Amino acid sequence: MKILHTSDWHLGQYFMMKTRENEHQQFLSWLIEVVNKQQVDAVIVAGDIFDSASPASYARKLYGDFVVQLQQSYCSQLVIVSGNHDSVAVLNESKSLLSALNVSVLAGLSENLADHLISLKNKSGEQQALLCALPFLRATDVMVSEQGSSAEHKQMSLQQGIADTYQRIYETAQEQANTDTPILATGHLTAVGCAVSDSVREIYIGTLTAFPSSLFPAFDYIALGHIHKAQRVQQSDVIRYSGSPIPLSFDESKQTKKVNLIEFTNKTDLSVSEIDIPTFQSLKVISGDLDSISDQINALKSDDLEQSVWVEVKLKQAHYMSDLHTHLSQLVEGTHIDILKVSSPQINEANQWQDNDKKSLDNVTPEQLFEHRLDIEDNISDEQKQQLKGLFAEVLSAVEHQS
Repeated sequence: MKILHTSDWHLGQYFMMKTRENEHQQFLSWLIEVVNKQQVDAVIVAGDIFDSASPASYARKLYGDFVVQLQQSYCSQLVIVSGNHDSVAVLNESKSLLSALNVSVLAGLSENLADHLISLKNKSGEQQALLCALPFLRATDVMVSEQGSSAEHKQMSLQQGIADTYQRIYETAQEQANTDTPILATGHLTAVGCAVSDSVREIYIGTLTAFPSSLFPAFDYIALGHIHKAQRVQQSDVIRYSGSPIPLSFDESKQTKKVNLIEFTNKTDLSVSEIDIPTFQSLKVISGDLDSISDQINALKSDDLEQSVWVEVKLKQAHYMSDLHTHLSQLVEGTHIDILKVSSPQINEANQWQDNDKKSLDNVTPEQLFEHRLDIEDNISDEQKQQLKGLFAEVLSAVEHQS
C-alpha cells in the first residue's frame, strides 16, 4: 500500500498582499499527477487546509475541486484533519457529503476516540492499515483549567493531556488491528527539536512550546503538520513533518518543499521516501550594502526572467536612505522582479512593506496584537503578563473552536 502525507496548504493565504491562488492551483494539479504516477492508495492532509477560519470563496473552491479530481484519480481514500488555522465549523460543513466520496474529515476532537480510527484499505477493500486521525488538540480538549495554576503547571497539564490522548487512541487501535497491521497517526503540533520558520504561528501561548516526541506511543508512522519545513523529528524515520507545499515566508525561500510517501505490505517493511515539489513562485532574499544589492538585482535582471520573482531586500549599512524605495523601484522597473519587503538596521523588518505600508489588523495575528497591548503596560509584572498570555490563549482557542 502507498500513502501520501501532505499538510499546511494554507489555501487562501496572502503573501504581503499577493494572492497565492495560482501557486495552490498548480500544486494541487501536480499532487493529482503524483498520485496517479505513484499509484497512491490514500492521501493524508495533516492540518491547516485553509489559512484562516473564514477562507475566501476561491480557497473553498480549490478545496472542493481537488476532492472531485481525486475521485477521478488512482487514489481511493482521502483523510483530512484540522489544524490550528482551520475552522472546525467550516470543515464540518461538507463532512457528511464528503463521507459519501470516501473522504474522512476529522475537525475537532470527538468525545469518542473511536470516531478518529480510520481504516485504510486497498483496491480490494481489504484493511491494510489503521489510522489514528487526530486533529489539532486544543487546550480545552485535553485539560481542565484550574484557577491560580502556574504557567509551569499548565504546561505540564497540557503536555500530559496530549500524551494521554495519543496513548488512549493507540490502545484502542491495538484492540482492533491485527498483529501485522501498521498503526499510523496524525498530529498538528510543534514537536521538540524541529526547525521552525517565521510563518509558523505559536499554538499554545504561554504554556506548551513543544511536545516531546518520546511521549508518542509506538506508532508505525506519525504524519505531522504545523511546521512548514519538511523534516524528521529527533532523527526518527517514522515521525515526520511533510511541511508546507509552498514557502509561506521569505525565510522558507531556500527550502525544497516535499510530500512524504509511505509504502508497506505489513508493519515490518514500512519505508518512507520524499518527493520534491516544483517551485511555482520564485522567492529570493538579497542582502548587503546598497552597491552589492544593486549588483545582485542587475544580475537577476540579466537572467532574462520569464516569470515573476518576489524579492526581500535586506540593506546592511549603518545609515538610513530616505530615497531607498525610489532607488530600488527604478532598478526593477519594467522587469519581472517584484520587491515586496525592504529592511535595514533602522527599520523593523516585521512591519515593512514596499506598497501601502500601513499597520492594520489584517497584518497582525490576535496573539501579536495582544502581546503588543501587554508590552505597553508598565504596571504589569512579567509573571502577570505570562498568566494573561495563558488565559488569552485559552480564550482564543475556545473562540476558534466555536467558529
